[in-house]
Amino acid sequence: MSTLKYSRAREAILSFLKTRKDHPTADVIYENVRQQYPKVSLGTIYRNLSLLADTGQIAKLTFGDGREHFDWDARPHNHFVCRSCGAVLDIDCKTPGSMVRNAAKIFSGTIDGCTTQFYGTCGECLEK
Repeated sequence: MSTLKYSRAREAILSFLKTRKDHPTADVIYENVRQQYPKVSLGTIYRNLSLLADTGQIAKLTFGDGREHFDWDARPHNHFVCRSCGAVLDIDCKTPGSMVRNAAKIFSGTIDGCTTQFYGTCGECLEK
């Protein structure tokens, strides 16, 4: 992890993300950080999110919905995306080693690991 000059906006982003498990978008992060720092701009939020992702302090995720989601947990792990409400949730399960071994057989490079995205309907949407 790289050492960055202190930034109140960056600290507020990290503090907010630490409290979330739902992988918010930049707009959600902006609206929440703005409550604490009303003068912060959306551009500042985007720049800091990119910097934090580039330095490996957070994860930037895409799930085919045209938006970037951000995760405090930058370690490789699996996600579930609800096709009904768009929720993005962590799934705490290991990717089978056979999947990595099978991919390595047909790939000429080196594979160190993988993550999986599951799609379906979350429990809350099923209850509705």
